[in-house]
Amino acid sequence: MTVLDHRHHAGVPGWLPGATAPRTDPAPLLPDPSPVRAIGTPALEKYDPALLRELYRRLVVGRRYNQQATTLTKQGRLAVYPASTGQEACQVAAALVLGEHDWLFPSYRDTLAVVSRGVDPLEALTLLRGSAHTGYDPRASRTAPLCTPLATQAPHAVGLAHAARLRGEPVVALAMLGDGGTSEGDFHEALNFAAVLDAPVVFLVQNNGYAISVPLRAQSAAPSLAHKAVGYGMPGRLVDGNDAPAVHSVLTEAVERARAGGGPTLVEALTYRIDAHTNADDATRYRTEPEVAAWREHDPILLMERALRGLGVLDDRLVREAADEAEALAARMRAEFHTDPELDPMSLFAHVYAEPTPQLREQAAQLAAELAAEAEVADR
Repeated sequence: MTVLDHRHHAGVPGWLPGATAPRTDPAPLLPDPSPVRAIGTPALEKYDPALLRELYRRLVVGRRYNQQATTLTKQGRLAVYPASTGQEACQVAAALVLGEHDWLFPSYRDTLAVVSRGVDPLEALTLLRGSAHTGYDPRASRTAPLCTPLATQAPHAVGLAHAARLRGEPVVALAMLGDGGTSEGDFHEALNFAAVLDAPVVFLVQNNGYAISVPLRAQSAAPSLAHKAVGYGMPGRLVDGNDAPAVHSVLTEAVERARAGGGPTLVEALTYRIDAHTNADDATRYRTEPEVAAWREHDPILLMERALRGLGVLDDRLVREAADEAEALAARMRAEFHTDPELDPMSLFAHVYAEPTPQLREQAAQLAAELAAEAEVADR
């Protein structure tokens, strides 16, 4: 192996590392030494009571949404449902911090964030029902389609945010990922691209400890996932993902920084997936009941209700109103999913390419002929 002698290149301008530009000081980019928390600290008293009540309301409604969607899966009304039960604080805070013109880039587990953004549950769950890839208009809701492949939505978020900035639009994109997504190449490419371009993007990693059944220790040796930010040249933040006010504050700071031209931020939220990965998963094969029970004591709704009652900003009436709203949403979901959707098989060929390929046209013609033949038989 050849060892380069730096003395041989001493006279070459710009050859030595750092000779052409100062290197970034890593100290300001390092994540918080411990997860940021608001609940249980004096900082909680400085929050707007109206914001705290809104966060609590959204948590309660979100939990009932998760429960009802899980039930719909058991009834065969959904093909699959990856619940975010236990992660509701991340979901509702992510939707709440975004402005009207900002964009959300969710993964398949983030349907609650999509619903919290204002999308109807029937439309948000279309993909998981198996009816179509996307049931809502991404442009109208400023919400990208649910992304099933891990982390592929992250480069999309960077591209959109960079394009918006080139047009002079004050748009911020927020990409939601899981800890498993941080092991993907798309994650690396997105963060590297975002940092180099100072793109107005926030990456929210919901670290629930498992990539399906793979524990975090088996996929990353980093001190924290937030530490990965330093290598790309962006700040990393570490927050208690079950502390809704803390998640809201950290994400708000990151969004405001991005909008002001400060570039991207990587936020790691420490949370836990109480339910199985999906209805097709047996979580007891890789998690222990004591582990799950410990996290149930750190439930985001439980934490909020205790804290807000202690502050005197939440009473029985508000708790009851939130529960009633949650039940109304569940009832509406049951009614909407009671009827089977009417599907057009020919829609498979729509919006694949701007100009259909010869193969697509051939396949579409074949399917149309088969459908026509079936209809003729049915009419006899």
